Amino acid sequence: MVYTPSAASLANASRVGSGLADNAATMPGLDSPRAQPTISYDVQYLCGNGQIGEARHSAPATPPFIDAFSAFARGTLITTTHGPVAVEDLMPGMRLQTGERGPSPLLWIGTITLRPDACAFGGTGPRLIRVMADALGISRPMTDFMAGPGARVLRRDPNIQDQTLRPVRDMLDGTQVIELRPPSAVQLFHLLLPRHATIMAAGLSVETFHPGPGFDHSMTQDELALFLGFFPHIRKPVEFGSLAHPRAPLRPQDGWNTA
Repeated sequence: MVYTPSAASLANASRVGSGLADNAATMPGLDSPRAQPTISYDVQYLCGNGQIGEARHSAPATPPFIDAFSAFARGTLITTTHGPVAVEDLMPGMRLQTGERGPSPLLWIGTITLRPDACAFGGTGPRLIRVMADALGISRPMTDFMAGPGARVLRRDPNIQDQTLRPVRDMLDGTQVIELRPPSAVQLFHLLLPRHATIMAAGLSVETFHPGPGFDHSMTQDELALFLGFFPHIRKPVEFGSLAHPRAPLRPQDGWNTA
């Protein structure tokens, strides 16, 4: 369902909803071989009446939960109908320019905080990907693009002569696209539209959030219910719709933690 609020409702949007949880506990009731550490996930979403809801959830620090919140680092410029806006300044209801169907309303914003210390999974620590300005061509990106592990960029696939959404991590070359561990906490964001699409982020075509076809097949019923609870306008997996482009799978990163 597409929600299109009036300018007045956006200007006077009230904050509704609250979902405070303790991110230090483990989640009871999740059917897994061992208790998973949990973290806090913050969401903002557009309500049917034009108001903006907010909630904080506690859930496992594992895919697909992490992937739903970790595409754009704080400061990334996202192209809207009114020009570039830093991702942290976006609000549900604003209209983003898509590469497939023009302006589209922003329904949902997910946020987590990536911390470089206290790795929950015993690996080498969290990592981001930095794509240097002009690394993929003139103004692609316009400025350095900082991506989280959930980001995919639209690129031509030489094997099928078509455009494919590829993880930014696949572009690592050690020179213009590098992996790094942030020296301090970094906010990461992901964005959801009524339909899966690509948007311009610092001059690159980057996908909006979609959990992927059949994502629910790898979840227990409890995990699926918890995941769908992040998205107030989604009642069942099919309502995420279809992918705008073929996509390559994300490769897992070890050893990173969030707050």
